[in-house]
Amino acid sequence: MGSHRRSTGAPPASALMLMLTLLCASWVLAAAQNYSAVFNFGDSITDTGNLCTNGRPSQITFTQPPYGETYFGTPTCRCSDGRVIVDFLSDQFGLPFLAPSKSSNADFKHGANMAITGATAMDAPFFRSLGLSDKIWNNGPISFQLQWFQQIATSVCGQNCTSYLANSLFVFGEFGGNDYNAMIFGGYTTEQARKYTPKIVNTISRGIDKLIAMGATNIVVPGVLPIGCFPIYLTIYQSSNSSDYDDLGCLHNFNDLSTYHNTLLQRRVDIIQSRHRKTARIMYADFYSGVYDMVRNPQNYGFSSVFETCCGSGGGKYNYQNSARCGMQGASACASPAAHLSWDGIHLTEAAYKQITDGWLKGRYCRPPILHS
Repeated sequence: MGSHRRSTGAPPASALMLMLTLLCASWVLAAAQNYSAVFNFGDSITDTGNLCTNGRPSQITFTQPPYGETYFGTPTCRCSDGRVIVDFLSDQFGLPFLAPSKSSNADFKHGANMAITGATAMDAPFFRSLGLSDKIWNNGPISFQLQWFQQIATSVCGQNCTSYLANSLFVFGEFGGNDYNAMIFGGYTTEQARKYTPKIVNTISRGIDKLIAMGATNIVVPGVLPIGCFPIYLTIYQSSNSSDYDDLGCLHNFNDLSTYHNTLLQRRVDIIQSRHRKTARIMYADFYSGVYDMVRNPQNYGFSSVFETCCGSGGGKYNYQNSARCGMQGASACASPAAHLSWDGIHLTEAAYKQITDGWLKGRYCRPPILHS
């Protein structure tokens, strides 16, 4: 006769442990994916108004139409036709758009945006030592942005910020793009600029360490973009030598510089993560691969143009001219910004930023993904 086991109505110990594990995992996932605040650091790619908090100077092109036309209907000091990455992240977590950190009387309960157009990783003395002071037109490096954040955190959560910051998402960068811009537009070759990459990456990694020391536990660290695919570089450094371009039409040497920076940064992020694997989650966001895939496979993203700027008056192959940029007299926007990767030759369209954000959230271009499982 076969043996019979009477049911006790309770699950076996192994099943109970599995249930508890799943419940715990679900709680951690919910905590990680329902952030109560977002804090952003960076430059013009994610600036939502810091440069314009003291007014909207007319000489700054992105305070003029048609900037902002797609979403806001008016310029907002964002360097795009609409929303930028941090706006889409705020949407994802049901938070209001982040107020610029320099705003007076703003409510920073749900986070703040320290990013400011023109920001660099390195401080002003670094560029002064290279004879490039005139190439840095805004003093908002990492060190300053960390100070701005610390002031805001103190005002929001006082001396007991542990749980508040642990339930906040931090986006730290990208940083480095303007450092290289200063050098390259200041006459440095990409090989000369490359010599300073370790210093730039060290500065970024020290900034991450400082954020962790302040209480941040969820930090997204973006790399730099494939600048050799951007109309500003393709126009200014246009070459008659086909070997200067890759198979997609991007300039090799500039993309090699970006790749070198990103390789060093990824290694540093891995080291920081290994030191804090029990207390922090550091996510490397692959800005480069996301944008480069859009250049390689534009049809997958709904783009019909990747090299021609949507907004400008320069004509030519890339519709970019430095003296006739978007926002200047005579410039106009294309009929369908969502079909373009590049908005003004320097920055991307809202449609591109939405695609990038999705890649970071779901993990295609973020390791590990922001929305983890």
